[in-house]
Amino acid sequence: MYLELLVLFVVALCAGIVDAIAGGGGLITLPALLLTGMPPAQALATNKIQALASVASSAYRYFRSGEADTTGLAGRLVASVAGASAGAYCLRIADPSLLSRVAPFLLIGVACFFLLSRNHVSTKRPPVLGSAAFAALAVLPIGFYDGFFGPGTGSMYAAAFVLLLGRDLRSATADTKILNTAGSVVAALIFLPGGLIAWPAALAMALGGIIGAQIGAGLALRWGAPLIRRVLVTISIVLALRLLVQQYIA
Repeated sequence: MYLELLVLFVVALCAGIVDAIAGGGGLITLPALLLTGMPPAQALATNKIQALASVASSAYRYFRSGEADTTGLAGRLVASVAGASAGAYCLRIADPSLLSRVAPFLLIGVACFFLLSRNHVSTKRPPVLGSAAFAALAVLPIGFYDGFFGPGTGSMYAAAFVLLLGRDLRSATADTKILNTAGSVVAALIFLPGGLIAWPAALAMALGGIIGAQIGAGLALRWGAPLIRRVLVTISIVLALRLLVQQYIA
């Protein structure tokens, strides 16, 4: 039991590093939980707790660094929570298969954008949308996707900040983590009443995720856009391939 918790702690620490830089930590943590023999529903619920701890830790580090742009932040947070709540509600009454089939192609598009925009992600540019329009037209639908399906949300937020607000990738990542935290709170609240969470594993992984997120955010702040871009492209492609295999091959 204790050895298993130690392994999960280390797995979550590694996932927290990756997640703080570019998202996608669930690619590491969820399979690890499933390998312990947990039923899928319990593994998913437990993963939501560690994911919240990890992303909140990285959001705090980015916010303290001054990279986050607080202009219009309240509106973006409201849109993120509203979108995630609506998505979670719709998940109860609708089939998520449509988004699960579209998501890999969205992620491939995000990967191609960052792969080809090497010279545009390190500097700020004039915004295409104002704060209110960005919250309504980008944050709200991405938040809905987060609540309804989820994988790749961080990559989509980062691309939206760069494309529509003209942000450099490092500051875009900072704001992405804040919005991810809001969506993760919604997800955690949904799973809390269900009694599915394996708390020993959740707490061990939450601790690992918090530490890993601090390390990952520190690396991203030190090395900036080049590191974030490489990891983000890699994570987007890996996640897209995983979804394609699940939907079209498996």
